[in-house]
Amino acid sequence: MSGHADTLVIGAGPAGLTTAYTLAKAGRDVTVLEADAAQVGGISRTAEHNGFLFDIGGHRFFSKQKEVVDLWNEILPDDFIERPRLSRIFYKGKFYAYPLRAVEALRNLGIVESGLCVLSYLWARLRPLPAPKTFHGWVRNQFGERLFRIFFKTYTEKVWGMSCDDISADWAAQRIKGLDLSTAILDGLKRSLGLGRRPKAGGPVVKTLIESFRYPRLGPGMMWEAAARRVREFGGHVLMDRRVDGLSFDAVRRIWTVTAVRSNGTRETFTARHVVSSAPIRELMEAITPKPLSLFQARALRYRDFLTVALIARSDRNFPDNWVYIHDPSVLVGRVQNFRSWSPEMVPDGDHTCLGLEYFCFEGDGLWTMPDAELVDLARDEIGRIGLVDPAEVVDACVVRQPKAYPVYDDGYRENVEAIRLDIETSYPGLHPVGRNGMHKYNNQDHAMMTGMLTARNIMAGARIHDVWAVNEDAEYSEAGHEGERTAISGLRDVPRKAAA
Repeated sequence: MSGHADTLVIGAGPAGLTTAYTLAKAGRDVTVLEADAAQVGGISRTAEHNGFLFDIGGHRFFSKQKEVVDLWNEILPDDFIERPRLSRIFYKGKFYAYPLRAVEALRNLGIVESGLCVLSYLWARLRPLPAPKTFHGWVRNQFGERLFRIFFKTYTEKVWGMSCDDISADWAAQRIKGLDLSTAILDGLKRSLGLGRRPKAGGPVVKTLIESFRYPRLGPGMMWEAAARRVREFGGHVLMDRRVDGLSFDAVRRIWTVTAVRSNGTRETFTARHVVSSAPIRELMEAITPKPLSLFQARALRYRDFLTVALIARSDRNFPDNWVYIHDPSVLVGRVQNFRSWSPEMVPDGDHTCLGLEYFCFEGDGLWTMPDAELVDLARDEIGRIGLVDPAEVVDACVVRQPKAYPVYDDGYRENVEAIRLDIETSYPGLHPVGRNGMHKYNNQDHAMMTGMLTARNIMAGARIHDVWAVNEDAEYSEAGHEGERTAISGLRDVPRKAAA
C-alpha cells in the first residue's frame, strides 16, 4: 500500500490522535501511522489480561485548559466517572498520606525527626542555593536537605536510574512547582482538621494537592479508541502496524516521503505536505535523510523505560489509594497502582483485586530482560513485604513493558532539544513534533493533547501562529482541576513566527 495525504501523523497516542481528530473534523486530509498492530493510545492505552483491565502508568483526566476538557467530553460524552485522588507514600515500613497530613506525618516521623526537618527547611530558606540547576538543589531549597533525603531522593533515583545531582532542576520545577514545606504543612493542617477542601474560586491550586479527577470507566484506552473511530468517521485514516523507518524531504516540491514497515516485512511509502510526529525525537531525527545537522544532539537524548507487573489476587482487602509511592530503598518497586480505585469496572470480579507494580529501568538492563516468571516472583515477594497483599493470595499475573516512557531531563537535555528545534524550524518546514516524546518534554496527557490541537491549527492556518513549545513551559500549565475555566498556557502568543507551509 502507498498513498498521499496532506498531513501524515506518526503515532496514535494522545498528541497524534488529537492532531488527527482536529484536522479530520475540519475536513482536512489526514492519515495516522501507528506502529502497534492492535492498540491505539500509546502509553495512555488500556491493557487487558483475562478480563482485568489496567492502565500503563496511571492517567488522570483533569486540566485547566477548557478546550481540552471540551474535547474529552466531545469524544467520550457518556463514559466518565468521578474518582477521588488518594495516594500514599511508603517509607521504612510506614504509610504517609500524600498530600501531607500534618498529624500523621508528625506521628510517623516522631517529634525529634519532625523538628529536625523543620530546622533543615528553615536553614534552606535562610541560605538558599542561588539558581539551583539540579533536582537535588531545587528540592533542598523548597523542603530542606533532611526532607529531600527522606521523601525525594530514593524514589526519584528509582524513577530515573541516576543521581539527583545529575537530574535537571527543570523536572522538579515542572512536576512540583508551587509547593514547598510551608504550603504542604498549611494544607496538611487544614486536611487534618477537615478544612479547606476546595480552593477559593479563581484562586491558585497546586497540582500535587488536587483531590479528585475524572476517569473513563474502562480506562484511558476508551478515549483513544473512540478518537480513532471518530477520525475514521470524519474521513481520515488510522493505519495500524506501520512502523515509520524513513523520512526524506524534497525542498523544491516541499513534499515529504515517508516509509513504513509492517510486522510481516512489507514496506509502504507515503507522501505528505506536513508530517506531525509524536515518535521519540531521537528516532525521528535518525530516520531523516539526508542526515540532519542536529543528529549529534538527538543521539545524546536519553529515555527511561519501565514495566508493570500486574498481580491479580483473590483477596477482600481493599484500600482506597489510586497508587502508593514506594520510597523505601529496601524494595525495587517504585509505585503500586490499585486499579479498582481507578475504576471498579476494571476489576470484573469483586472477590479479586488487581495491583500494578511499576519498575523503572533502562531497556536492555537486568530488570528489563528478566524473564516474566522471575518478575512475577519478585513482585509477589515485594508486595508482601510492603504489606498490601498476602503473596499466597496471588492467583494470576502478567508483565507489560513500556519502552521510552519518560524523556530524561539530564544536565544537557535543554541545549540538545533547542538545537534540534532550531534545525527543524530552519531546515524542515512542514515537520511538526508533538507530545511527550515528540518534543522531549515531560508532558501530561492534557499537555500532549494541547500540542496536537495547536499544531493542527498551525497547519490549517499555513503558518506557525501558535508556539507549541510554550505548552507547559515552566509548569504554568499545571494539573489544577478538571473544570478548565482558565487558560493556562505559559507564554502562548497568537503571533506569526515562521511560515510552516
